Amino acid sequence: MNLENIKSKIGSKGEIFPPKEIREELGLTKGQPILLTIHDNKLIIRKLHTIESILEQPAKVKIEPSTFKQFRKSLSAELEK
Repeated sequence: MNLENIKSKIGSKGEIFPPKEIREELGLTKGQPILLTIHDNKLIIRKLHTIESILEQPAKVKIEPSTFKQFRKSLSAELEK
Protein backbone atom coordinates (compact mmCIF):
# COMPACT_ATOMS: atom_id res chain seq x y z
CA MET A 1 0.00 0.00 0.00
CA ASN A 2 1.33 3.44 -0.94
CA LEU A 3 1.08 5.68 2.11
CA GLU A 4 2.53 8.81 0.51
CA ASN A 5 0.47 11.95 -0.08
CA ILE A 6 -2.68 10.89 1.74
CA LYS A 7 -5.05 13.82 2.25
CA SER A 8 -6.58 14.60 5.61
CA LYS A 9 -8.18 17.63 7.26
CA ILE A 10 -7.68 19.68 10.38
CA GLY A 11 -10.56 19.29 12.86
CA SER A 12 -12.69 22.16 14.16
CA LYS A 13 -10.46 22.44 17.26
CA GLY A 14 -7.18 22.18 15.32
CA GLU A 15 -6.85 18.41 15.74
CA ILE A 16 -4.90 16.38 13.21
CA PHE A 17 -6.54 13.08 12.31
CA PRO A 18 -4.16 10.65 10.57
CA PRO A 19 -6.11 8.18 8.43
CA LYS A 20 -6.50 4.60 9.65
CA GLU A 21 -3.88 3.29 7.18
CA ILE A 22 -1.23 5.61 8.62
CA ARG A 23 -2.17 4.87 12.25
CA GLU A 24 -1.94 1.15 11.58
CA GLU A 25 1.36 1.43 9.70
CA LEU A 26 2.94 3.40 12.56
CA GLY A 27 1.24 1.45 15.33
CA LEU A 28 -0.46 4.57 16.70
CA THR A 29 -3.20 3.94 19.23
CA LYS A 30 -5.61 6.11 21.21
CA GLY A 31 -3.64 8.13 23.76
CA GLN A 32 -0.30 7.30 22.07
CA PRO A 33 2.27 9.99 22.87
CA ILE A 34 3.70 11.62 19.74
CA LEU A 35 6.33 14.25 19.01
CA LEU A 36 5.58 17.05 16.54
CA THR A 37 8.50 18.76 14.80
CA ILE A 38 8.65 21.41 12.09
CA HIS A 39 11.55 20.94 9.66
CA ASP A 40 11.94 22.73 6.31
CA ASN A 41 8.33 23.93 6.50
CA LYS A 42 7.09 20.34 6.97
CA LEU A 43 5.31 18.83 9.95
CA ILE A 44 6.96 15.64 11.17
CA ILE A 45 5.02 13.37 13.51
CA ARG A 46 6.96 10.74 15.44
CA LYS A 47 5.66 8.02 17.70
CA LEU A 48 7.07 8.25 21.23
CA HIS A 49 7.58 5.13 23.26
CA THR A 50 6.78 4.91 26.95
CA ILE A 51 9.32 3.49 29.38
CA GLU A 52 6.96 0.57 29.94
CA SER A 53 6.81 -0.30 26.24
CA ILE A 54 10.60 -0.08 25.95
CA LEU A 55 11.11 -2.35 28.96
CA GLU A 56 8.71 -4.93 27.49
CA GLN A 57 10.92 -5.32 24.40
CA PRO A 58 13.53 -8.09 24.43
CA ALA A 59 17.08 -6.98 25.20
CA LYS A 60 19.21 -6.30 22.13
CA VAL A 61 22.45 -6.91 24.01
CA LYS A 62 23.15 -9.48 26.68
CA ILE A 63 25.73 -8.75 29.34
CA GLU A 64 26.85 -10.94 32.19
CA PRO A 65 26.29 -9.48 35.66
CA SER A 66 30.01 -9.71 36.44
CA THR A 67 30.89 -7.76 33.30
CA PHE A 68 28.31 -5.09 34.14
CA LYS A 69 29.63 -4.87 37.70
CA GLN A 70 33.19 -4.35 36.40
CA PHE A 71 32.01 -1.71 33.93
CA ARG A 72 30.12 0.14 36.66
CA LYS A 73 33.17 0.01 38.92
CA SER A 74 35.47 1.43 36.21
CA LEU A 75 32.94 4.13 35.33
CA SER A 76 32.70 5.18 38.99
CA ALA A 77 36.49 5.36 39.18
CA GLU A 78 36.58 7.63 36.11
CA LEU A 79 33.95 9.94 37.56
CA GLU A 80 35.89 10.30 40.83
CA LYS A 81 38.97 11.65 39.01
